[in-house]
Amino acid sequence: MDGPIRTTSDAASAPPYSRGNESSLVSALKTLLFFTILMVTLPIGLYFTTKAYVFEGSMKMSSSDSYFYAAIVAVLAVHVVLALFVYVAWNEGTPKGKGKHE
Repeated sequence: MDGPIRTTSDAASAPPYSRGNESSLVSALKTLLFFTILMVTLPIGLYFTTKAYVFEGSMKMSSSDSYFYAAIVAVLAVHVVLALFVYVAWNEGTPKGKGKHE
């Protein structure tokens, strides 16, 4: 019995998830939910909008050409949303007051 003995007060004083971790978890889940909704709605919305109004409406393209160019717009939108998600996720854990060391 050389190891340290844990009492019930030790186990209660260090819960696996404290309040600080819970708020950061909620923040991370909100960010993930926002970008998930954006990932679904933005490319689909841009696809149909650009196909109908921009390529077929304004530019008078044929239906087969408008499908192609609208798909390119949707794919670009997916890449923009993914890049924004990576940027936000990367900067989420950094402290706000960079450079101020006390």
